[in-house]
Amino acid sequence: VTQVINCFLCYRMASGTLALSLGQKLFSIFAFATCGGYSGQLWVSVDCQLDKASSNLSIGIDFAYPFRLHQVSFEAPLCEGRRRERLFLIGDYTSSAEFFVTIAVFAFLYSFMATIVYIFFQKKYRENNRGPLIVRTVVFSFMWLVSSSAWAKALSDIKVATDPDEVQELMSACKVMTNKCGSVQGPRWSGLNTSVVFGFLNFVLWAGNIWFVFKETGWHKGGPSVTLMGGA
Repeated sequence: VTQVINCFLCYRMASGTLALSLGQKLFSIFAFATCGGYSGQLWVSVDCQLDKASSNLSIGIDFAYPFRLHQVSFEAPLCEGRRRERLFLIGDYTSSAEFFVTIAVFAFLYSFMATIVYIFFQKKYRENNRGPLIVRTVVFSFMWLVSSSAWAKALSDIKVATDPDEVQELMSACKVMTNKCGSVQGPRWSGLNTSVVFGFLNFVLWAGNIWFVFKETGWHKGGPSVTLMGGA
């Protein structure tokens, strides 16, 4: 009876760990795909009241990952004949964006490799189920928290820097009271907002998996001896 109970508990706990592993992989993919694959666009208009021919009512500005906004340029009319000025957006958020995507990619690769080891090399896995497993899981949990927090702050700053009303402040023509500047369309943020959500969900998954990894290190004294996949 005891062996049956132990086998049942082993199966339940292993299934739970494999479910966590699947969640880690999927959420990592969603995190770097929604962030790394993003491209956005905003539109502003300049209506030159004293020189209608110089007006431009559809100025499109494109930007994308890794959000080097200071390299994103666009042209705007000066409302002085056909003269135009070349302007750049403000800010460089490359470090936060690339850090977030890098953690997502490495977390996916580590989880994928750990799953292969767990399934095909269980004997070797059981011989080395000590401290390094829980250390790696704790490190990834911490890195997910740091990268997600940094990316959430960067995204907030990106939204400000690409706000059409803020972009109008960069244009000389918009500083002249006789001209009319307006916002035609702002960027869509659903994809990037989703990436932040997946980032923190990954932190929750990895932090929650610390308990399972702790139980397989041998430091946990209670309960049946069960081998689980750490950080997979």
